[in-house]
Formats: sequence, C-alpha cells, structure tokens
Amino acid sequence: MKTIALTGTFDTKGQEFLFVKELIESLGMKTLTIHTGVFNPQFKPDVNNDEVVGIVGEDIIAIQDKKDRAHATAVLSKGMEQLIPKLYAEGKFDGILSFGGTGGTSIATPGMRKLPIGVPKLMVSTVASGNTEPYVGTSDIVMMPSVVDVAGLNVISTRIFTNAVFAIVGMLHFEHDLKVEKKPLVAATMFGLTTPCVNFAKKYMEDRGYEVLIFHATGVGGRTMEQLIETGFIDGVLDFTTTEWADELVGGVLAAGPSRLEAAAKKGIPQVVSLGALDMVNFGTFDSVPEKFTGRNFYKHNPTVTLMRTNEEENNQIGKVIAKKLNMANKDTVLMLPLKGLSGLDVEGQSFYGPEENAALFTALRNNLDNPIVEIVEMDIDINAQAFAEQAAERLIAMMKK
Repeated sequence: MKTIALTGTFDTKGQEFLFVKELIESLGMKTLTIHTGVFNPQFKPDVNNDEVVGIVGEDIIAIQDKKDRAHATAVLSKGMEQLIPKLYAEGKFDGILSFGGTGGTSIATPGMRKLPIGVPKLMVSTVASGNTEPYVGTSDIVMMPSVVDVAGLNVISTRIFTNAVFAIVGMLHFEHDLKVEKKPLVAATMFGLTTPCVNFAKKYMEDRGYEVLIFHATGVGGRTMEQLIETGFIDGVLDFTTTEWADELVGGVLAAGPSRLEAAAKKGIPQVVSLGALDMVNFGTFDSVPEKFTGRNFYKHNPTVTLMRTNEEENNQIGKVIAKKLNMANKDTVLMLPLKGLSGLDVEGQSFYGPEENAALFTALRNNLDNPIVEIVEMDIDINAQAFAEQAAERLIAMMKK
C-alpha cells in the first residue's frame, strides 16, 4: 500500500486537510500527515511542528512566543527542507501533497524540491498561476491553482481538492513495465538561434548510441542541467549555448546564476563548451528594456522578447568569466570557438553580425584560459554549421570513451 505525505498548516486549515486525508484513505492509500503550522493542530498528525523545527535546532514554543510570521515561515521552510528528504530516504512515503497560500507554499516546496526527480509531488496553491519559479526551481513539482483560497470547504474548493487527490493517487497507482535502454546520457544546451547546431549534434550522437537531453538556455534551463549534472545523471556535456552568462553579467531576464558552468568541472565529467547566443542579452517587451540601454542594437524576436546585441566591453567581461569557470575543469574539456558567428543572428548579413564584438570575446578567452586540461578548438565557420556541431559531438564521444 502506497503512502502519501500530506503536509500543511493543520492549525488554520485542519478541516480542509482532514477532508483530503480521509479522501486519500478511502481510495486505498495511507497518509503520513505533517503539521507545518505554528500553533496546535486541529487533529493529531503523524509528525508535529515541533519535530519540523527541531531538525534545524529550533523550538516551536519559542517561535510561538516570538509572534513573528516571517521568522516562523523561514524556520518551518528550513525544517521541511531537511525533514522531507530524510523521511523519504527512510521509506516513510511514496509521494507528497500539500495545499496553501503563499506562506504554506513557501513552507512545503523547499522539502519537495529536495526529493528525487520522478517522486510524485503536487502543490495546490493560490500562486500556481503566477511566477512559480521560486517554488518549483529546477524540480518536477506539479503546481495546481487552488482557484479559491484554501480556506473552508465549498463547492469550488472540494472539487479542486478532490481533483488533486485523484491526480496524486493516479501518479502512484498506475505503473508501467516499459524498459528504456540505458545509454550514455549527454546534456546539451540550446536556444532558438542555435537550434540547427544542437539538432546536428544530437543526430550525430544518437546515431552512435548516445542519448541527448536538450535544455533550453533560459535561466531555469541552465540551472536544471547543472543540477542534473551534480546529482550524477549526466555522463557528458555539450554546452553549446552559454548565453545565460550574457544575461547574468549585463542584466537580462534569462540569467542562470553565478554557478553556471561549474557542475561538469565539479563532477569531473567531460564537456565541450561553446559560445552560443552570447551575441545577445534577453529582455521582455521592448518597452521593458532598461533606459540605460537606449541607442543599442535591438532585435524584436517576437512581441514579448527583445534581444540586445552584446558590445565589445561586455564580451570582454563574459570571456573572462567563462575562462574562470573553465579553469576549474579537472576532466577533459574542449572549448570550441565558431569564428564566423555565435548564433543565427550573428552571421554576415544578419542583424547582430559583429566580428569586432566577437573578437573581444575570443581574445578574453585566449588570454585568461590557463588550464592545460582545456583544449581550444577554433573553426572558421558559424556555430550552426553542420561541421561545427559534428566536430563538437565527435570530440565529446572521444573523451567519453577514455
């Protein structure tokens, strides 16, 4: 019999969680109830709030006496972040379900994010239709809008709660015996304007027995890939599209954070790195571009995406940072420079064609890369040329076979 961890604020939403608990059990599954509220629960949970905060060295009575909601939420979140993966590792549950507003969501999801990919995790939330990245991160949490607040049992809430229960019970109940052939797993980064490159490389590698996972280099895509590398899923990396560093350093909307390009080095797996789409910084609609960039070279990719051409100074800075990251490598690494263009827009006759800007990037890399493990391969073609993509794939295969 499968067990669903049911977590939430049983002090303020006890009636609602009791409804869900009884529904789960009526469908033939067990529950592990975890109370994440500050005060006493309305029904006896399997894991009380003192245990949640105790795992991070806090005392629930002291938290109650402090009467600081923000502090309580922060402590409970940290507690769940440690407690949930611990309970899962002990075999206490098979999937996890929670309901809440902003507070409840911020308490439940840190623990969910720590669970392995594939473990069913469902968050019914009042913020599920907004920006969910702070809650989901790079995990596979399913967010379901609660439509109405999680406050009372009514004609809307009971329907939503029931659908959520049916969803997670279904995730746990249905199994398949599909056997997927285990192949060496390669991560590749792609942007719309580097798609031909990645498609050529993907076909080349798949024809030779490798499986390629493609990550869209939109910030969360790069972070997701880095996390999967760190957790040991990935055997080799084709990091063609490092454009997220342009957004990180210049101030675009698709930054992946300061640790981008570190995971492969830390895990010691072979990687081929290139400079895909570093000719551009990403913004939203044209009127959302910061005023300080007035007069720059822009390209309206679509009504909601505006691209800005990186200049020489920015490319010099980007080159130095990428060199610093590659200097961390302790396993075979190749840096490939496409001398005739970094994206579909950065070729002769297109809007972002910029030999001088690219030269600043190449020079910064050559001058600052001093790790003897890293081989620099320069090709007098653009990044989307088939020969460039296949050379990258061939190099990675050779390193993975060592």
